[in-house]
Amino acid sequence: MPPPSDIVKVAIEWPGANAQLMEIDQVTPAPHPAVSALAEANGRTMFTTDMCMYARAARQLLDRIQSHGIDARLEALKELAKLSADPTFATEFISMEGIGTLARLVESGYCGFGEMLAFTLTAFLELMDHGIVSWDLISLSFIKQIAGYVNQPMVDVSILQRSLAILESMVLNSHSLYHRVAQEITVGQLIGHLQVSNQEIQTYAIALINALFLKAPEDRRQVSTEMASTLAQKHLRSIILNHVIRGNRPIKAEMAHQLYVLQVLTFNLLEERMMTKMDPSDQAQRDIIFELRRIAFDGENDPSGTEKRKAMYTKDYKMLGFTNHVNPAMDFTQTPPGMLALDNMLYLAKLHQDTYIRIVLENSSREDKHECPFGRCAIELTRMLCEILQVGELPNEGCNDYHPMFFTHDRAWEEFFCVCIQLLNKTWKEMRATAEDFNKVMQVVREQITRTLAMKPSSLDQLKGKLRGLSYSEILRLRQSERMSQDDFQSPPIIELRERIQPEILELIKQQRLNRLCEGSCFRKLGNRRRQEKFWFCRLSLNHKVLHYGDLDESPQGEVPFELLTDKIPVSDIKSVVTGKDCPHMKEKSALKQNKEVLEQAFSILYDPDENLNFVAPNKYEYCIWTDGLCALLGREMGSDLTRSDLDTLISMEMKLRLLDLENITIPEAPPPVPKEPSTYNFTYNYG
Repeated sequence: MPPPSDIVKVAIEWPGANAQLMEIDQVTPAPHPAVSALAEANGRTMFTTDMCMYARAARQLLDRIQSHGIDARLEALKELAKLSADPTFATEFISMEGIGTLARLVESGYCGFGEMLAFTLTAFLELMDHGIVSWDLISLSFIKQIAGYVNQPMVDVSILQRSLAILESMVLNSHSLYHRVAQEITVGQLIGHLQVSNQEIQTYAIALINALFLKAPEDRRQVSTEMASTLAQKHLRSIILNHVIRGNRPIKAEMAHQLYVLQVLTFNLLEERMMTKMDPSDQAQRDIIFELRRIAFDGENDPSGTEKRKAMYTKDYKMLGFTNHVNPAMDFTQTPPGMLALDNMLYLAKLHQDTYIRIVLENSSREDKHECPFGRCAIELTRMLCEILQVGELPNEGCNDYHPMFFTHDRAWEEFFCVCIQLLNKTWKEMRATAEDFNKVMQVVREQITRTLAMKPSSLDQLKGKLRGLSYSEILRLRQSERMSQDDFQSPPIIELRERIQPEILELIKQQRLNRLCEGSCFRKLGNRRRQEKFWFCRLSLNHKVLHYGDLDESPQGEVPFELLTDKIPVSDIKSVVTGKDCPHMKEKSALKQNKEVLEQAFSILYDPDENLNFVAPNKYEYCIWTDGLCALLGREMGSDLTRSDLDTLISMEMKLRLLDLENITIPEAPPPVPKEPSTYNFTYNYG
């Protein structure tokens, strides 16, 4: 019986391998991109969806890698490095013990230190990132070899980068490998890689430091303290400040994230003290309170004063502002801030003694109702700073919110507290506050601190200057200005007008969201805990009928053409859009459940038959744009915070314009011309 007319036989040749005769179905759709890439790399065109093709490709590559010809092996490793990112190909290659083959090449030193080693490490890392096999299977000799590349002074940049990334993945993905890597790599060895001019190497080095920091075993309570001591001894902070933050290159997003993670992990060293209650029966702890009293009232040369009458002690403790005058140790039994508040107070008293004495004596000389209670304020301020800086919380994936000023001082936390306690005392005086106003003062101080942190001061001195500019009167002015910009008209005619124009504004917002989906967005893949940048792009067709998406090698500049996006989903096949913990990729990755920010920016499209397309938005704005746009696409209500904010803003503007029109005030079509170098931006509208 003759073969079907749609089937043709072709011979396919591979370098270093025998030709193979294969049957190809001419009417079958094009293959998976990985197989197409494999074919194009060998100058051939293949059209088949037979899964055996992946197995054949994997087998032939593996055979060529194990061949004796160096040139053939190098070409095979180049192809493997390219194709290993494809999960289907990776599954086939790994099933043939491909990981073990690559590991043995590295362990034997056969690859040398050039291109062959770089491609081998790239392929190994890509294959392991799929999570098909456990990192626990990695041998100690392989770890030693990779660590050797990191410790070697003149290793090639590409090899060093991949070696750092492999070690980071080992630490993040295996508790047992943490100990092995920690034995081979020290912080001192990694610090050397922070002093280079290559920011990518600096980023991977800090990422590995963060991984070692983050995955320190919980059963060893001294690990964090020991590591903090090690980092301080090695001057890590000053090296990061001088070679990274104050370097001549702009900080890229990934570096900003790693600096943020290091900042969070450093502040998390305070968690143990923050959650430790004071033991009123512990004499050593009570002596700290005695020291606070002595510094404030007895002078530097006077002994501890423990022989004074208890009545005098009670008076002194009242002047110090403790809530419990008889036994101030009881003020430190609430957690947070626990003993951390007492640590801050002692640091201020010893390192900034003049400031401490001035604050205490200044308030003790005021009328009772206007005195600012130093002890109570210091305890509440410490609690507030812990909340603002999220002490004890895990770093958020994708967050880049690091503060340069915290890298400018070895005791940045304590110095930050000292600046803020002076601000609190100043604000208390400006508000002419009494004890009944305590919570109001703390609210103003929180606003002063958060507004200033948002300005990203580069040093503690800059922080002080910006805080001086945010006085209580300035906070009142800002609040009033913000209230005026968010006027809410409550009269019945205005409410009726709002209801009439709201559908029109909602339709405008809907069209904007759909237009943004047509422009498309780039998303970062979250295939593993190692933050290697991999991207994919998704956009809606101009007729709103199809979602096009596909992988990218790098973050795009501008729109990505439809022809480059190889996959698509008909909008008619979409069943629903789910968000947060209901997303399939959030259920599958338990580690991400601890990550609040990733969870809040995750959404998935569920479509027929039982497929899903999973997203993690790069920021909250893109999350709102896409979830709103998809809801609009499916004819559902847009309910994000961004939509509510846009709706309020546009309705307010439209209402103001209509009210101006009622007053016969002509609104010009174009804004007034702006001078090239204006001396002021206080423009006014002439009603005359």
